[in-house]
Amino acid sequence: MSRILDQRILLLVISFSASVQSTKVLSKWKKCGDPECEKAMSRVQATTDYLGPDCRYLNFKTGEEIIVYSKLSRENENLWTGSKGKDFGYFPRDAVKVEEVLIGEEVEMLTKETDFLCLSEDKYNFE
Repeated sequence: MSRILDQRILLLVISFSASVQSTKVLSKWKKCGDPECEKAMSRVQATTDYLGPDCRYLNFKTGEEIIVYSKLSRENENLWTGSKGKDFGYFPRDAVKVEEVLIGEEVEMLTKETDFLCLSEDKYNFE
């Protein structure tokens, strides 16, 4: 009985740590093409296959086209946010090459906690 309880506690700890990781703020600042972060900033092409660590990340294959909507800035400038079809998420900027810049100027602003939640089936996943 004690062993089953130990296993359940371990599963609970693992589940909690995965939940905390998937809502962790990745940066306090981001750059966008407009104050609402709705304007596409650029069109990029994947230069490598990428599989993200959790549901906040965009997975893609070499050669796929991605539309960039924001770029994390200051403490974490390596992550950009974009979409590929219906999929949306973060990806490393060094996994893509810029094909076309769509804006003239970037706007820097504070991120929101909701920027770092998983988006699944058109709904936020609050795990």
